[in-house]
Amino acid sequence: MLDAYGLTELPVRLAGGQGETWRSGAVVLKRADAEAGWRAEVLSALPESEDFRVARPVRARDGEWVAFGWEASELLVGATDVRRQDEVLTAGAAFHEAVSGLPRPDFIDTRHDPWADGDRVAWREQSVDGSPAYVELVRPLVAAWRPVELVAQVVHGDLPGNVMFADGLPPAIIDWPVYWRPPSWAAAVAVADALCWYGAEPELAARWAHLPEWGQMLVRALIYRMTTDDLANGAETWTTTRRSAYAPVIDLALSCSG
Repeated sequence: MLDAYGLTELPVRLAGGQGETWRSGAVVLKRADAEAGWRAEVLSALPESEDFRVARPVRARDGEWVAFGWEASELLVGATDVRRQDEVLTAGAAFHEAVSGLPRPDFIDTRHDPWADGDRVAWREQSVDGSPAYVELVRPLVAAWRPVELVAQVVHGDLPGNVMFADGLPPAIIDWPVYWRPPSWAAAVAVADALCWYGAEPELAARWAHLPEWGQMLVRALIYRMTTDDLANGAETWTTTRRSAYAPVIDLALSCSG
């Protein structure tokens, strides 16, 4: 696989990436998914920005973006910092503006996993038979759900732990899971995650409440994350600790949903 990309340095495993991300010299290698080729074409053509960086994809020696089930990209300097969520959201907004004109990818309709299915449930495009604990916890969010009219586009669906910071450089957006949703939904997912898992204060949600249909985006963000949790791990997900992490954020979303 190294030879396919013209690499010679012994690979070193990197943190994150579910143990499947490696570095060889100045190149990062990871297992490719069905979206890898599409994502590489987009990121390779994206203009430089003063507001964010991306890891430019690296072609294999045969000119393809994927070789033997692996994709490659340039190594970026920096480290993630989940305490800097306002900066994460600002970088995400700039990234979403840069990709706003892209057409809807075909793989959006064919992808089925707990994350894709959880997203569809949150937008009432799919139903689910969840565990009793999940049904009880999600019930007030389902009751608060109402239709919205917002423009969808490709967005990054997992920003909080996937933005790296380095002194003197714009934030770097990495590991892009592609969704077709309004940008304010992607921001709401990031805020919900920060509140549930990264120690953010409720004021974070207030600072971004100017985004379109903010309350409804928080409702959908939480339904998405909770449904994904339930689909991935079932009833065992709903420990006291996990329910307690979601509970105050659910209350906050309901207070914003009008």
